[in-house]
Amino acid sequence: MTDRLYFRQLLAGRQVATQNRVAGQMANFMYLLGDTGTREAFVVDPAWDVRSLLDVAEADGYTVRGALVTHYHPDHVGGDLWGTHVEGLGRLLEHVQVPIYVNKHEAEGLKRVTGLQESDLKRVEDADRVTVGEVEIRFLHTPGHTPGSQCFLVDNRLVAGDTLFVQGCGRVDLPGGDPDAMYHTLTGKLAKLPTDTILYPGHHYGPTPTSTIGDELQHNHYMRVRSLEDWRRLMGR
Repeated sequence: MTDRLYFRQLLAGRQVATQNRVAGQMANFMYLLGDTGTREAFVVDPAWDVRSLLDVAEADGYTVRGALVTHYHPDHVGGDLWGTHVEGLGRLLEHVQVPIYVNKHEAEGLKRVTGLQESDLKRVEDADRVTVGEVEIRFLHTPGHTPGSQCFLVDNRLVAGDTLFVQGCGRVDLPGGDPDAMYHTLTGKLAKLPTDTILYPGHHYGPTPTSTIGDELQHNHYMRVRSLEDWRRLMGR
């Protein structure tokens, strides 16, 4: 698939939202995934500067056909973030009428945060697949950070949102966070992916913008916890 895959990793404060100080501090990654043959793309977690995301796609010669949501927090989808308004999916739909793919466990939260309607959404489940052009994207339900957090597996690339970072993982102390679910997600699902799977996180919090599952299994402390009991102690439970 690699020769058909269009893939862009875009960092808030660097490639997009360059004038937004808060966006630069949050260091969100956003992504464009598409088919080089059909010149169609999906955008992952469009927030902060939607017009710039669309401009990048257009400059590359791609038409945005849908949006993929890793989870419903405002820095990824838009909404109120500690008194700051973040533009996101609502602004996207003002520009392009496209379906929003969200895990079924996250849909109600997404509507509350963004004001989207049910008709805007495509609810998906673990192991569902969607294609953009001829490029297939697989949905992985990865609860822990939020109940409906999901990752996207395309070719040998894992777009992980706030589930797995380079040498870190998402917080589990926010509303909807579940430490036990995060343990099972990391050790029971993501750790079993091929070791050469390339990790693309939701924030630039680590020493590098990408990693591999193999490297995370070696160097990410959260991927190396041996038991649920040890994990609970690490989480202060």
